[in-house]
Amino acid sequence: MEPAQIEIAGVTKRYAGGTVAVEDISLKIPAGTYCCLLGPSGCGKSTTLRMIAGHETITEGHIRLGDHVVTDLPPAKRGTAMMFQSYALFPHLDTVDNVAFSLKMKGVDKAARRARALDMLKLVQMEHLAERRPAQLSGGQQQRVALARALITDPQALLLDEPLSALDPFLKIRVRQELKKLQKQLGISFIHVTHSQEEAMALADLVVVMNAGKIEQAAPPREVFNRPATAFVARFMGDHNVITGRVSRVTESGVEFDVAGGGTFNAPGVPRAVGEPIEIAVRNDRVKIAVPPKQGCGMTGLVQNVEYHGQKVQVSLSAPGISGFDAQIPETEFFAKPLSVGDAVPLTWAPEDVHILKSSATA
Repeated sequence: MEPAQIEIAGVTKRYAGGTVAVEDISLKIPAGTYCCLLGPSGCGKSTTLRMIAGHETITEGHIRLGDHVVTDLPPAKRGTAMMFQSYALFPHLDTVDNVAFSLKMKGVDKAARRARALDMLKLVQMEHLAERRPAQLSGGQQQRVALARALITDPQALLLDEPLSALDPFLKIRVRQELKKLQKQLGISFIHVTHSQEEAMALADLVVVMNAGKIEQAAPPREVFNRPATAFVARFMGDHNVITGRVSRVTESGVEFDVAGGGTFNAPGVPRAVGEPIEIAVRNDRVKIAVPPKQGCGMTGLVQNVEYHGQKVQVSLSAPGISGFDAQIPETEFFAKPLSVGDAVPLTWAPEDVHILKSSATA
């Protein structure tokens, strides 16, 4: 099949008793896109994937695959294939017959389906283990068999529910590289559910950050990291500080705002009225130690924790009205003048490193 755009339009999933798993989400995933649905447990990402697959009914809205509305179609007629987190391989069948199983159900003769299954196993570099059963395969090998079984149906989109969660850290990196290479080779869309920010950043053309059943932001990974839409996205993606306050003065270049503990900061660009709430984000690695701190773009923080991360040292600080403020200091710079818990540290950042956040979709 040719790759097709997936469109989710006003989709809600409501369970008996009134629990809302997904609330009025809309999203377009262009054909041939590697899309990661990212968010914490319970945010609705797996439910969204299952609704695309047809394994979960939709309460409101519709899903379109290419030119066809597939909302009410059974999974086998949607043009999608799903690879489950558990892999769900048949223990009594060898690798070839596991991969060929869906073709057997369609009545394809044995020789033809086994030949097609071997082609799929070559695609995932597993043809040399064609006669083994699942119990004789490692977790990574089982995953490749499950992937081949999903791809044998020639889907327009492949749906993956946390496919790397059971793998060790080293194998995760290797398999995600193989997934990205395979997606580019096939040219179809991969929709991949994960709670790992690193995984989404490494794999995706489009990152969809979800929270409490809603989409907080959908954008390329670099945009999500550098320009998080909301405070939730900034905090969830990590490596960002969020400062919350109320506008106290409008200036020519933007506004000044006060935090609860008494500090005053600058936020450029976006006009706000005095008294309005405002949230800004500053990347951890853009925070510098400087004496004195730059007025409106700096403060003095008290060191709460120090963690060595190899190329950098993460210093966690607090200040009046601000908690959980971090600075990433290059390793050589830090150890030239080490800091200890309890030290008062002058911090500053450039005005262009301030990013103004929108109100959260879940607020």
